[in-house]
Amino acid sequence: MRILHTADWHLGKLLKGTDRTPEIAAALEEVVSLVRSERVELVVVAGDLFDRPQVSAEAEAAAFSFFRRLHELQVPAWVIAGNHDSRDRLEALAPLLSLAGATVRGEVRLSGQGGVVCFPGGQAALLPFLSERRLIKAQMLLDGEGTQWKGIYADGIRRVVDNLCAGMNTAGVNLMMGHLTAEGSRLGGGEFQFYCTNSYAVSPSIFPTSLSYVALGHIHRQQQVGEAPIAWYSGSLVQLDFGEGENTPRGALLVEVEPGVPPNVYPVEARWGKPLKTFRMKVEHLERRLDELATWGGYAKLVLEGRGNAALRERLFKEFPGLLEVEFHTPESEATPPVVPMPEELDWADTYASYIRDTYASEPDEALLSAFRQAYEEVHAVEEAA
Repeated sequence: MRILHTADWHLGKLLKGTDRTPEIAAALEEVVSLVRSERVELVVVAGDLFDRPQVSAEAEAAAFSFFRRLHELQVPAWVIAGNHDSRDRLEALAPLLSLAGATVRGEVRLSGQGGVVCFPGGQAALLPFLSERRLIKAQMLLDGEGTQWKGIYADGIRRVVDNLCAGMNTAGVNLMMGHLTAEGSRLGGGEFQFYCTNSYAVSPSIFPTSLSYVALGHIHRQQQVGEAPIAWYSGSLVQLDFGEGENTPRGALLVEVEPGVPPNVYPVEARWGKPLKTFRMKVEHLERRLDELATWGGYAKLVLEGRGNAALRERLFKEFPGLLEVEFHTPESEATPPVVPMPEELDWADTYASYIRDTYASEPDEALLSAFRQAYEEVHAVEEAA
């Protein structure tokens, strides 16, 4: 069986106000061509189809077009929700996408409830992303509603995996899809680090050896993270963030599986989307190095050592359309490294404001911040009461 393993499309991604959807849509067109040329029999999408719960019509259209093209080729697809996806939205779209041959899981289902799907010659366990809060609910389904479960995240995921894989026939091809952080994996850059911390990391040893292959999403760097069974991250389709190195492996994986033997995994060597590069230079050297920005064919971030001003920043943005971010670093700003707060120490209103600045390259509207604070306080009050 020939499988194409993809993940982390992030349709609807905005980078400093620039919509990356056209680039990602073009990459998906290349993936369809690959499915045709390589005679792929199944496509798996291991989470994060979209970059956030609400995306543009263009982003959704690109996803629908992809599954329609697969249907024309008579190639089915399996899809699970990632931490960026709206679980409810994917569940609502599942009946529609099933008409194009796609099996979609937004919510976690246990064995016997749709968490395991069958195909000719084998079975597959589908594990969408589980936050700690939702994992406890899944544990209650396993242990009973009255159970007060207070185990750690990794142990909870292990128990869910055991439940999904318990009844698999070892004589066939057994697959698993998961959107999670595996211990020992290297970040690609651009991941939501809150869900990549040690508290969310699970050991690849939780995957039973009865599995033929484990297709993972969540980490944007393409890499193998397990030997028995073989487990891989496919990586993101395109370079999503300036934190990702230009040469960080990403793209898709072509996987050949058959019963009783280890799978063959072939990384797809493709550099889809515009490249991102960070240029670093001293302010006094800027004028003589402007050609580097002018000849760069992708998106750029410029880090200038020395004092700058708003006028210089605006001038650079006007002269170089591909320049998305300008930072000025002074000795004072670098004297004390920033302290990264723990999640429980975050001021979520300030964090949301930072997200708006980073995503849209503009200051957040006060009315929007006020609405966020109100929504946060209402949710927090409900949780405290519970």
